[in-house]
Amino acid sequence: MTPVDVTPAVEILDAAKSVTILCHVQPDADTIGSGLALAQVLRRRGVPVVVSFAEPAELPVSMRSLPATDLLVRADQVPREVDVLVSVDCGAAGRLGSLRDRLDSAAKTLVIDHHRSNTRFGQVNVVDEAAESTAGVIARILDAWGEPIDRDIAHCLFAGLVTDTGSFKWTRPGSHTLAERLLATGIDGAAITRTLMDTHPFAWLPMLSKVLGSAQLVPDAAHGAGLVYAVVRREDTESVRSEEVESIIDLIRTTAEAQVAAVFKESRSEAEHWTVSLRSHANHDGTPGVDVACVATALGGGGHRYAAGYSTTGTTTDLLTNLLRTLGSP
Repeated sequence: MTPVDVTPAVEILDAAKSVTILCHVQPDADTIGSGLALAQVLRRRGVPVVVSFAEPAELPVSMRSLPATDLLVRADQVPREVDVLVSVDCGAAGRLGSLRDRLDSAAKTLVIDHHRSNTRFGQVNVVDEAAESTAGVIARILDAWGEPIDRDIAHCLFAGLVTDTGSFKWTRPGSHTLAERLLATGIDGAAITRTLMDTHPFAWLPMLSKVLGSAQLVPDAAHGAGLVYAVVRREDTESVRSEEVESIIDLIRTTAEAQVAAVFKESRSEAEHWTVSLRSHANHDGTPGVDVACVATALGGGGHRYAAGYSTTGTTTDLLTNLLRTLGSP
């Protein structure tokens, strides 16, 4: 596959007089790391820049050790008008949450992403579906721009790379090459990975016990591929951070009897408002498995073939019924 041309991104960033960088709601390390890496370069060039996300109100604890978090501002502090608005790792305008209205007042909008389901909602869209992470796309943009990747920028990019590859379980050609290059700046890859992916408060354990106890298997779902799902209710998450909730899908997906995994996560602020994480995998013979990006898109979300999600409302019965209908039955 021919690499996506990143020149349009370089051109718009090179001419920018002020920049707002928006990450998606419930941010992960790829969106935050990509946003902070790019913001550091713009600050180095003397361009006024801020980074933000709509929700939750605070940056997840696991990401607070990333460099340049001083460039993050609350959602209500994001300028109403800006020369260039950049969206990073966001497949659709809706994933910007309450900040999507900033798209309309920006002079120019740039979308940088790697999700196949991206709706190309910017005036300029640099979407590389072959990239394993948006951090990898940012690295290519910086190279084309002639901007060096120093240790702090490498830290942010490595955070995005290691999380979106699941500690390099799901890599693409070039993933390890980029990792080696970033590690060569002197960052501590093991410490970054441990902080982001392998450190949880004790409250995670009883929450996990309760949620995993709700898991159900529907073996005939998805035309016989099988579905395993779990429900995370708002009262289950009172003592844990958002990243603890997000980690559940990686345990549910290990079920051998189901190719598709789903976790229904109820909003902490609104009853019966949910975000849904979907995962699948290739068949054992190497042929493509269930495309959960198509499933998520049909339900108002998006993502990758094997990792996607969407937001919805209703009872758990409604959620399951709609998901099963979209997945298909034998």
